[in-house]
Amino acid sequence: MDRYRRQIIIPQFGEEGQRAIRQASVLVVGVGGLGSAICPYLVGAGIGQLKIIDADTVALHNLQRQVLYREPQIGLSKAEMAKKTLSELNSQVQIEAYNEWFSRENATQLVQNVDIVIDASDNYATRYLINDVCVTLDKPFIYGAICELEGQMALLNYKKGATYRCLFPDEAELTARPKKELGVIGILPAIVACWQVNEVFKLLCNYGNLMNDKLFYINLIDNSSMIFDIIPSQEQRQKALFRV
Repeated sequence: MDRYRRQIIIPQFGEEGQRAIRQASVLVVGVGGLGSAICPYLVGAGIGQLKIIDADTVALHNLQRQVLYREPQIGLSKAEMAKKTLSELNSQVQIEAYNEWFSRENATQLVQNVDIVIDASDNYATRYLINDVCVTLDKPFIYGAICELEGQMALLNYKKGATYRCLFPDEAELTARPKKELGVIGILPAIVACWQVNEVFKLLCNYGNLMNDKLFYINLIDNSSMIFDIIPSQEQRQKALFRV
């Protein structure tokens, strides 16, 4: 256990916590800005199994914030390049890469055998799909979103608590918005990603205050942060159950 001794000596982790991490499986949907920061910390900590899914390829403009990739990898599959780099970081972790989009056709198969799902996507339709599959299969998922200098994170569907639909009930309005390129400062994905990974550790090692039924918001302009309550809605949960 020498590899992980610096976290094992933390009382909240210990050998029992490390064992829980080693036995856990996580699905990360998207290996862009958020995902390329989430995955190295999960793998470095010794997560047992990591599944990553993304059909995109590495582009030059990604390198400003997606630190998992390098210039020679431009034009290549993000999922495959991420797996290659992560495997070199920790060969003990079982990594499965899927060079495809997260969709209704593969969602159930990908989610049903993991312990936690992490949303590192960049569009509303995917987030609603992640939510609905996780609600139907009773899996917790950790939501994250970034834009320009602002970010947010929440633990959703934990012990049948608040869901993404409780936070954003108007799916039709959000998914109808025209997709446009939005700016983001390079460090923001890393900051939000670290909060998401921290939630994974707290869940698995059973310590601290979880962010279930709460939305964490951060603003880098004035270094402010706030926590908002999310009110669970059985009506929104039922909408999710009937959609998968």
